[in-house]
Amino acid sequence: MITIKREITPADLSNKLNRFWQLSHEKISLIEKEYDELKGSPVFTVKGKYSTRGWTEWTQGFQYGSAILQFDATGDEQMLATGRNKTINRMAPHISHTGVHDHGFNNVSTYGNLLRLMKEGKTAHNEWEKNYYELALKISGAVQAARWTAIQNGGFIHSFNGAHSLFVDTIRSVRALILSHQLGHVLQTENDAKINLLRRAMQHVEATATYSVFYGTGRDSYDKWGRTAHECIFNVKDGNYRCPNSQQGYTGFSTWTRGLAWAMCGFAEQLEWLETQDEITLETVGGKATLTATMLKAATATCDFYIANTPTDGIPYWDTGAPDLHLINDYLNKAADPFNDHEPVDSSAAAIAAQGLLRLGKYLTDKEEVGGNRYWLAGLTVLDTLLDEPYLSTNKNHQGLLLHSIYHRPNGWDYVPEGNRVPNGESSMWGDYHYREVCLYLQRVINKENYYTFYNCVQ
Repeated sequence: MITIKREITPADLSNKLNRFWQLSHEKISLIEKEYDELKGSPVFTVKGKYSTRGWTEWTQGFQYGSAILQFDATGDEQMLATGRNKTINRMAPHISHTGVHDHGFNNVSTYGNLLRLMKEGKTAHNEWEKNYYELALKISGAVQAARWTAIQNGGFIHSFNGAHSLFVDTIRSVRALILSHQLGHVLQTENDAKINLLRRAMQHVEATATYSVFYGTGRDSYDKWGRTAHECIFNVKDGNYRCPNSQQGYTGFSTWTRGLAWAMCGFAEQLEWLETQDEITLETVGGKATLTATMLKAATATCDFYIANTPTDGIPYWDTGAPDLHLINDYLNKAADPFNDHEPVDSSAAAIAAQGLLRLGKYLTDKEEVGGNRYWLAGLTVLDTLLDEPYLSTNKNHQGLLLHSIYHRPNGWDYVPEGNRVPNGESSMWGDYHYREVCLYLQRVINKENYYTFYNCVQ
């Protein structure tokens, strides 16, 4: 269980953040200098150098989005130029990509961040440029919404595995639908039928909360409060739920911790957005009270599970049911060990989870609800650990920023250093991006800047 630092404050991390952004700049510059993009998008490192491997180009938005976040944090105009130019020149195929569930990752991280910076006055206003970013977000949300599976009482955006497959990760792609809707767009299909993107977004949220998260009652009476399944399987002929499954975790009956972290962050940021909407807007898509209760239950359950099932320093092992965890004596009552001989940690899960904990904590505190401070301090505790070695990469020749990230343990895709038994010491593009994102989130809080949200770009 995480040992929450009860006295920690955001300001306590200020010096660490300054060092972090300096190292972040070095890593982005190193990738720009050394990485051959003709090989495809950088995904994860091997011996400290980024390589490409995976099903799709799902990390390209994180690469260019990282430069945009670096500008946001430091004002470095060269970073803005890099992120903007590469978004404009290379991201267009992602806008109309019909074969993935990753629009929230690729397009909100790039077009969304660029539009947000203009709205916030951090970049100069240009009407044509603004319209370009808005058009990209409109199309992206509609294309993502078209990847739809109807089920009993709703539906979901299905994963690249096919129409039967609901991934817990996709809770963060719901942002694409929400932004498109708020920009006045719809999905138009046969006979000019107009499909409400907000309705589809909320139905996906409901499906994820109902099937991907376990609550220890009813269907889940044998299970624990807040556990998640990476994948849920449905009968596409009648829309009925069949079973949990996992692609990147150990099993559908254990918790892949990065999937858990996606849920923590996704539900928390949707709660924040929901709070900005009025009753009338939400009346026909589920109702504000009902949607709030659903998201809050899922957010608190997943955050509670993370706190209870993570080592004391806030860094989880890759799966809570990993087969050799029992060989790490009393692993939940001491700090995680990325160099152990039995199971790898996943620092990328920690970076994503920290943002979820902070957002949920602030949401509850702002509403004067019980428990908000606990989640907030837990998020600070996790980030405090991440901002030090052995997780912060200080080797000037290593292209990664966040060390000890895991990609796909079941497929054996992660590099195992010579003389070691499990992967360690490597980075991932999603880990580095979300490391930067949670650091930007906290820095804006410290500096009393506009509160960082995905929907700042449309409000």
